[in-house]
Amino acid sequence: MRFRQHQEQAHAATRKLLLLFALTVLFTVLGVNAALALAWRLQFGGFLGYPRWFFETNTALTLGFVLGGAWLESLRLADGGAHVARLVGGREVTTPQGVSERRLRNIVDEMAIASGLKSPRVFVLDREQTINALAAGWEQQDSVVVVTRGALERLTRDELQGVIAHEFAHILNGDTRLNMRLIGMVFGLQMVFNFGRSLMSAVDDRGRRSPTVVIGAALAAAGSIGWLAGRLLRAGVSRQREYLADAFAVQFTRLPTGLGNALRKVAGQVQRGERMASA
Repeated sequence: MRFRQHQEQAHAATRKLLLLFALTVLFTVLGVNAALALAWRLQFGGFLGYPRWFFETNTALTLGFVLGGAWLESLRLADGGAHVARLVGGREVTTPQGVSERRLRNIVDEMAIASGLKSPRVFVLDREQTINALAAGWEQQDSVVVVTRGALERLTRDELQGVIAHEFAHILNGDTRLNMRLIGMVFGLQMVFNFGRSLMSAVDDRGRRSPTVVIGAALAAAGSIGWLAGRLLRAGVSRQREYLADAFAVQFTRLPTGLGNALRKVAGQVQRGERMASA
């Protein structure tokens, strides 16, 4: 069993991808400065030099969009994992109803012992018949595990244990917090693009295009490149964390076939075109 090797590889790849994400933000700032410098030249020609603090102001505003976007997303999810669970339609399992929910509660308690974590709050998506699960929360103390009704009814005990162990690995490794931060960064990069588009569509009282259209086009172009690169990097980080969670799930359960069989069932539902009802 080579799960320790997989863990080390996933950690190294994630560090590399996070460095690339920071470089994406840096190149976005440089791109915005270059685009606005070009827009200034096109607007005013070569007769005027750049205003004082031109590039410093552009840099500060761009970072303000990116960091402000991260802050806004953090505020939206400030109530922790339970808030996220309720947003997706989850019902908290305080008193298990039926055999399947008692089995789920027992498995969660078992994985808490195996991982050394406090047992998180558990939610069920009653209307979802597909196999799926997620973990959410800023810290281990406010984390939750959410499981679909389909996972409860269509997975064996070993398979469900593998899935729950996978979600515990996300909590243990801080993946939920990392994911929230990455979402915020991507949102911030998108705000640069959106601000550029708003300037492009601005009109005066007579319905004529505003002179800011050139600046808007420059911002939209620079922002779109950074936003796209950010989304690709976020997907890459998430994929590496999934590999790491798989390796930890095997470590917690000591049963590779449980998670493996669950993933085969998930692959089967994807091939059949089964999708979750909620976004």
